[in-house]
Amino acid sequence: MTTDHSTPKQTRYINPYLGGFLLGLVLLAAFVVGGHGLGSSGAIKNMVVSWVGSIAPSYAEGNTFFTPVEGGLWRTWIFVMFIGVLMGGFISGASAGRLGFVVERGPRLRASYRLLFALAGGILFGIGAQLGRGCTSGAALSGMAVLSTAGIVTMMAIFGTGFAIAALFRRLWI
Repeated sequence: MTTDHSTPKQTRYINPYLGGFLLGLVLLAAFVVGGHGLGSSGAIKNMVVSWVGSIAPSYAEGNTFFTPVEGGLWRTWIFVMFIGVLMGGFISGASAGRLGFVVERGPRLRASYRLLFALAGGILFGIGAQLGRGCTSGAALSGMAVLSTAGIVTMMAIFGTGFAIAALFRRLWI
């Protein structure tokens, strides 16, 4: 019987300062090339609008929220960007050998609860993005890039709320 005493493979990630700098370049390119900042909630909304319009056209016609996407999904910059982000994440994970379904959780939390909390958080985030007329990346990241007061206040609110909520749920993780 042999025992494997090799050290576990260490996962390498990009330096966070370099990653932030590269994200800034992507944001700059988005403004220069597309005339828009970054965001993702608009892509999800456009997908839902298209799906509802094709599944239940009479319902979509009677509701202004479901105004059809002009020219289709592939003609909107935000949907193309969203697909690019998904593809980039998949390619990055595949090239680094990090593909797989993993449920990160604390020792006192079952995986099913972690998934339930993640689903609830995602739903609340989606509702908040619609009520706030955009997601955090669109409001904070793109807003701060153009030195918008609203973008700066949004970023402070995001991090402040995040720290407060983290304190409430910390016992589930540690």
